Amino acid sequence: MAELRGALIGCGFFAVNQMHGWRDAEGVTIAAICDLDPARLDAVGDSFGIEARYGDAERMLAEIKPDFVDIATTVRSHRPLVELALRHRIPVICQKPFAENLADARAMVDGAKTAGVPLMVHENFRWQTPIQAVKAVLDSGEIGTPFFGRVSFRSAYDVYAGQPYLAEGERFIIEDLGIHALDIARFLFGDASAITARTTRVNPRIRGEDVATMLLDHADGLASIVDCSYATRLEEELFPQTLVEIDGSEGSLRLGAGYRLVVTTGEGTRHEDVSPTLLPWAERPWHNIQESVAAIQKHWAACLREGCEPQTSGADNLKTLALVEGAYQSAATGQTVPLESL
Repeated sequence: MAELRGALIGCGFFAVNQMHGWRDAEGVTIAAICDLDPARLDAVGDSFGIEARYGDAERMLAEIKPDFVDIATTVRSHRPLVELALRHRIPVICQKPFAENLADARAMVDGAKTAGVPLMVHENFRWQTPIQAVKAVLDSGEIGTPFFGRVSFRSAYDVYAGQPYLAEGERFIIEDLGIHALDIARFLFGDASAITARTTRVNPRIRGEDVATMLLDHADGLASIVDCSYATRLEEELFPQTLVEIDGSEGSLRLGAGYRLVVTTGEGTRHEDVSPTLLPWAERPWHNIQESVAAIQKHWAACLREGCEPQTSGADNLKTLALVEGAYQSAATGQTVPLESL
């Protein structure tokens, strides 16, 4: 197995999970890290034994010449950093959201194509064990042809404590969380042709929306609902679980609380526990997401070695990002937005 040397740009809240994931990936090492904040740089460097630490990304890439770069910064820096890596002909895995707008995203995808360099978006939710289990049931044909689906994420978890910037942006839940749920809908039901969305802000201490309900039109009359909320107080706090409902021509499935999968057909009902693995470095309740981080990064390494296109390539993620943009446009106008218009 060819050894892959990577470099990480951004040592913030979520990047620690990515560092653990890279350490778990066979044949992958992180040779250098970069951050503008010396304290964060040293914290990650000391924790993972990384000696090569940089405050300048261009200098790091020029000196280290890694096999890939993992961009784990906030969205505003994505395009300049991706284009920097492309100038050095270095493959890129970039944190979501990929870009602030579709124009920037398309420019990065075009740049990667011109440079002949792989580009993947770190869209990890579809890699969660329970979501993969749902996909396996669909692909088996056990419940027939789906005609209705729902992807739901509702919580009152204090996400602002670890990521205070989430409370400051004019856009919040669709861009930060809904993007994951929309990608799951694409993964399970195929691409959508149109989207209708309604949003609201319940928490007066934030600037953006914290509740969103979206209706997607898919092929063959299949409709899906994607709903997300950070203002929903439940008897049992489910963060960060995504719940799924699918009705098909031969049966139905429900991915419910506690990672319980229920599949009902004409032959009866069966129950499965599709809980994620609690990795040695992970902690509840984040372990579901943390496991998916390790899974998507192993996928990236395999794609680099085999020369194949990643599932969540930059080109693929344009379709997820278009749903995000369409949702905001629909919420602002009150109209259904055809995706081909974006």
